[in-house]
This record gives sequence, structure tokens and C-alpha cells, in this order.
Amino acid sequence: MNDLFEAAGLAPEAPRPLADRLRPQSLDEVVGQDHLLGPDGPIRRMAVARRLSSMILWGPPGTGKTTIARLLAKEAGYEFQQLSAVFSGVADLRKAFETATQRRLAGKATLLFVDEIHRFNRAQQDGFLPYVESGAVTLVGATTENPSFELNGALLSRCQVYVLRRLDTAALASLLAKAEAFEGNALPVATAAREAMIAMADGDGRYLLSLAETLFNIVSGELLDPVAMGQVLQKRSPAYDKDREEHYNLISALHKSVRGSDPDAALYWLARMLEGGEDPLFIARRLVRMASEDIGAADPLSLLITTAAKDAYDFLGSPEGELALAQACVHMAAAPKSNAVYRAFGAARALAKQTGSLTPPAHIRNAPTRLMKDLGYGKGYQYDPDTEEGFSGQNYFPDGMDRPVFYTPKGEGAEARVKERLERWGGLRGRS
Repeated sequence: MNDLFEAAGLAPEAPRPLADRLRPQSLDEVVGQDHLLGPDGPIRRMAVARRLSSMILWGPPGTGKTTIARLLAKEAGYEFQQLSAVFSGVADLRKAFETATQRRLAGKATLLFVDEIHRFNRAQQDGFLPYVESGAVTLVGATTENPSFELNGALLSRCQVYVLRRLDTAALASLLAKAEAFEGNALPVATAAREAMIAMADGDGRYLLSLAETLFNIVSGELLDPVAMGQVLQKRSPAYDKDREEHYNLISALHKSVRGSDPDAALYWLARMLEGGEDPLFIARRLVRMASEDIGAADPLSLLITTAAKDAYDFLGSPEGELALAQACVHMAAAPKSNAVYRAFGAARALAKQTGSLTPPAHIRNAPTRLMKDLGYGKGYQYDPDTEEGFSGQNYFPDGMDRPVFYTPKGEGAEARVKERLERWGGLRGRS
């Protein structure tokens, strides 16, 4: 560690962040990742065997990716070499590979740790392949983004992907205890404020330790309650990337909560997206889709409410217009559900692709000219409102096509009445 500070032009005794001073010195000290580092965890087993496979560590910020890589190299007896995809280019990669190759000739293995590996472009990622395949380096990449979307398939096929979990309350509480033991002093916060502080960290151990360091440095004597602590510490914005995986995860959670008839969960995910800075009009568009896809004819009012919510947001903006989106969410989550129209339209489109050259039967074709009338266009057409039942039962599909059934109402909400009408009309059609 001293070498790192000297390379940066700092003396070893220069001030260092609390999170850095509290870095674990062995894998046993890493908290919150027992599924990987416990006695039966895959990374623990590799460390014990001192034979490492290339891997991708995928997880939220502050969960220990860099620390695990450094300690893994230490305990397995590998030389640790670190690059950041943010600051490194082709020349840095070439130098790292050359150094690792020379080490290998000398009988020394290299663990090459690449932070934010997803920031390398596809060509740069391909550059790792021959060195990983030859064993010149054991690659450990760290990323906060879904590797399936951000990394080359060829590189992924040569690496194990291990998912790091956001730190739970117990793990974060143990970090605070370690910080207090290290500082030889208790945090100047009451119990409720301590709990609020852990909640503010939102699973990020490094951020929690930075909060603790702030309190150690600027507060003395008094015990802070949550309100007083909030005046000292600023809560960061929720972790949310509007163009990456978390965007799709949260809109999926909102959609499935509405579909699952849970208004409380729907409101929670709506709030999460809005707090994260999501475009409210994106949410409005998705709500309109839900109204057609998941609710349909069971509650036709949902489509009107969602389009009205979009108009209300256009008119009011944030934050007032967001309440209209919340109202639409609650209405749809509490509404009867039916995907019968959605499924029927999909089946109709599939059949239309297969039979796209068939013409309508002559009796329902338009006949604006004398020639068309002479050819039988419109002949025999029955005007349904003039029939005794208000229903003629005529065929409206192409001649020779077996009559398909696309729409089968499920009988929920308003669709129950639709189902009754269609069944009655089906009986009349059969008699005609």
C-alpha cells in the first residue's frame, strides 16, 4: 500500500480516507459477501487452492470488488496489477500484458484487476483474449453494469461471473463498529440517527464510512438525532442509471406490480423511478401500454385515465403532475385484469401475415361504381341495426377461410358483460 502512495507523490503518513484505512487485510475481514467468500464459496475455494480462474465481479458500488481482487491475489500468491478502464488506453494495456508475460517467464503469476471494465470498447475487450487464454494474466474485472449487456460474449465465455450483493443492515452495522474501534471513539449519534445513517448508505459500505468520517471530523460532544444529523450529512441521490440496466429493472418492477394488482408496490417503484430522475413522460408512456396490455377490456377506463395522466403531467409538470401518474398507477393496480385483447391482436397479426393476399367477401366490399355493383360488390349485405336481433351473423372473413377465434374474454370486470354478448351472438351466428 505504501508503494501506491509513493507513486502518487504522497508520503505513507499522509491523510487517507477512513474507508482506505479500514480496508480488510484478509478475505475473512470482508463483510456481506459470504456466498462468495464463506468456507464453501467459490472465490474462497480458489484462494485456498491458490489456483485462480478469470472472473468478473459484478455488483453495486461500495461492496468490495477492488478489495476482494487485491486480497485474492495476496492469498493465492499472485502478483497484483491494477488498471482502470476510465484512465487506461491501448498503451497501458499493452504494457500490462508485456509485464505479465515477463513475470510468467520468471515463474510468477499475475492477477490483472481492471476496474470499470465495461468502459473498455469491444476492440479493447478483444485484446484481453489471447493473454487470458494463454494464462499470461488471470483477469479479474469489476463492473457495476450487467456483463451480459456490456461485455463481449467472447470475453464472458472465458470468465466466471460472480455477483456481489449490496451490503445488508448487519454488514453495514459491523462496518460502523469497526470504524468506531479504529477511531477509538463512538459515533456522536443517537440510536435512531445511527439507523438512519445506515439507511442513507443504501448498501454502499464505502459511502457509509465516508459519512462516519464526516461525523468523526466535525462533530464532538453532543449526540445527534436524525434531524440534526441530516443537517450535517447530505443524502446522495438514489443509484439509478436512466440508460442502463437499473432503468429496465425498475420499469419492469413497476409494470409487474401493476399487473400483479399491488398498488402499494406500484407506488413504491413509481417513486423510486421519479426520485432517481427518470423522465415522467417515459413512465406515462409505459402506463398507457399497461392499460392496453394487461387490463384491456376488463376496465376500458384505464386507457382513458393513463392518457389523461399524461396530459395532466404535460399541463402541470413536476412535481404536481406526478400525482396524476400515481393516480393512474393505483387505479390500474386495483383494476380487474385481462390480456385477452392483447393476445387476440397478436394472434390476428400472425394469421394476417400468413393470409395477407385474401380479399374480403364480396358482400362487404365497397361498391362506389356501377361496374363494382355489377360484379356483385356489396350484394347481399345485411345492415345489422335493421335486423330483428340487431345482429345479422354474416361472415366477415375471406371466403373459404375457416372462422378463427382470437378474442376470448376472461370475464373480469366490464369484460364479463362483453363475454355474455359474444356468447349470445355466437349462438345466433350458429343458427344463421
